Amino acid sequence: MAKRVGIILCVVVCALGVGASHARADSPPPPPVVIADGVQIGSVDVSGLTADQATTAVQTAYFASVALHVGHHGYLVSPHHFHTALGGLDAAVQTALMAPVDTTVALTPTLDSKLVAKWVKTLAKKTYRAPVAGQVVLRRSRPFFTHARPGRALRPFPTRMMIQHAILEGTRTVILAPLRKLDAASVKSEPVIVIHRGSNRLYLYNGTRLARVFPVATGQAAWPTPLGHFQIVVKQKNPWWFPPTQDSWAAGAQPVPPGPNNPLGTRWMGLSAPGVGIHGTDEPWSIGHSESHGCIRMQVPSAEWLYNRVRVGTPVFIIPS
Repeated sequence: MAKRVGIILCVVVCALGVGASHARADSPPPPPVVIADGVQIGSVDVSGLTADQATTAVQTAYFASVALHVGHHGYLVSPHHFHTALGGLDAAVQTALMAPVDTTVALTPTLDSKLVAKWVKTLAKKTYRAPVAGQVVLRRSRPFFTHARPGRALRPFPTRMMIQHAILEGTRTVILAPLRKLDAASVKSEPVIVIHRGSNRLYLYNGTRLARVFPVATGQAAWPTPLGHFQIVVKQKNPWWFPPTQDSWAAGAQPVPPGPNNPLGTRWMGLSAPGVGIHGTDEPWSIGHSESHGCIRMQVPSAEWLYNRVRVGTPVFIIPS
């Protein structure tokens, strides 16, 4: 009896074993524990990593801060600042687990390009450097510009493209932001006036290049034209002439409206020296002599020509020779 029971149990166990064997043959094989050699997700090598390790590696690479150099200064920005997302990363990891050797699994990160543009615009303002023209001085009676320094401006569009490419491709080399040089030499074309009091001549320079020379009238010995470095502070067309109340020579004089008898002619270019200016005259015979009360007189057409070529702020040097 016992022998018969043993035989029955053996038959049942064997039958169960055969059934389990068939069940295992019909089920898909379990996924490998690690990813095969040479497999990448996007730009990240995930060879030999588990699913969790691969997920972490991809996130670390794609969310690493982007480094930029603008000149000698460095700046960091996180991809999170631009709402970067790695949609489909879980599916990409599962695909990588089943992928054969040397396979690249695509990854399509997204970001908000408007936020990139806004950040670059702010960076451009922060890193802008205006050109410095330097100071204008006289050297051997001619203008000379010192300590000029070019400026720079960030080029926004290529900078945006480089940041977006780095984030979307998962690459992290330091970005050298492209810059546009702002040449300071252009400001050297500004007009400069040099007045030679002794020879009654006015020299107009465009930067350091001589443009025109005019005969002028400067101040009499009793009312000399002041020497020094000044600038034009006011310009007027068809000005009124008002007698200077503090000067005895103008005692009893009345204001003169615009017209042919106006002592200032048709143009007035007032200097930072009080009461002194460059102007036309109703006494053309005085040109070439020391005949004024401190101002610099010009022929009316010459004063009108000069007026159109100088600006408020134009430097004026008055020297003795």
